[in-house]
Amino acid sequence: MDHKNLVAIDIHTHAEVSCWNPFDNYGEEYDRAADKYFRSNRRPTIAETIAYYRERKIGLVMFTVDSESQLGRRRIPNEEIAEAAKANSDMMMAFASIDPHRADGRARGAPLIEEHGIKGFKFHPTAGLPPLRQDGLPIYEVIAEYKMPAIFHTGHSGIGSGMRCGGGLRLEYSNPMHLDDVAISFPDMQIVMAHPSFPWQDEALSVATHKPNVWIDLSGWSPKYFPKQLVQYANTLLKDRILFGSDYPLITPERWMKDFEEAGFKPEVMPGILKGNAVRLLGLEQG
Repeated sequence: MDHKNLVAIDIHTHAEVSCWNPFDNYGEEYDRAADKYFRSNRRPTIAETIAYYRERKIGLVMFTVDSESQLGRRRIPNEEIAEAAKANSDMMMAFASIDPHRADGRARGAPLIEEHGIKGFKFHPTAGLPPLRQDGLPIYEVIAEYKMPAIFHTGHSGIGSGMRCGGGLRLEYSNPMHLDDVAISFPDMQIVMAHPSFPWQDEALSVATHKPNVWIDLSGWSPKYFPKQLVQYANTLLKDRILFGSDYPLITPERWMKDFEEAGFKPEVMPGILKGNAVRLLGLEQG
């Protein structure tokens, strides 16, 4: 990634539409519930998202969410996102997502790194497993072996919101305190807690302050709604481990960056949040 020619790096964007797989409407009720919750049904293709970011000179990290065992829907192929990242390597990186329920997590993970150039991984505990349950350990071992970052959804989830029984998804699995155990068991894994972790914001700040391999991305919320303690820690103790993320296409980077200017962040920490901290996390200093 040619970070010197980018105005920012968005660490958290989603692949929404596959051009490789046929349309799969299994579990579409989760999409409809999410559309209602987020008041948006924007679902661009991978190519459309890349073009959008390229026009704005913003780098992006893109991933799918593999939750086939819980939601039943076929995920967008990790390889499809990796191929797009290779073709746009000046401004894009691909993270993979592997459902921790998969017994072949290790067998799937290493080839994605070695053969497809995957640079990290994404997990959604609400739609899967508690972060340190035994099932998920093989894929974590791969991530730690290659010293790669892993993004974990934390806090409330729009997925399943309003559905009968919340779609059967357990919010408690995304309590950031679970990641304290992961940070101890896998000290060579850089762990990114995604989103302001409502209703566990203080827990997230505590874990990140205590464990130096834990970061926080600011995706999924407009900065004008951030809890005051999150802004306080971003300005002080955690200023070197706070990351810009939008959750695109849920929130556009333009809206996020506009609100960021007015959310109380100190001018001297803003460049790190927008780009500098991601440069270190992603190992781009040599570039």
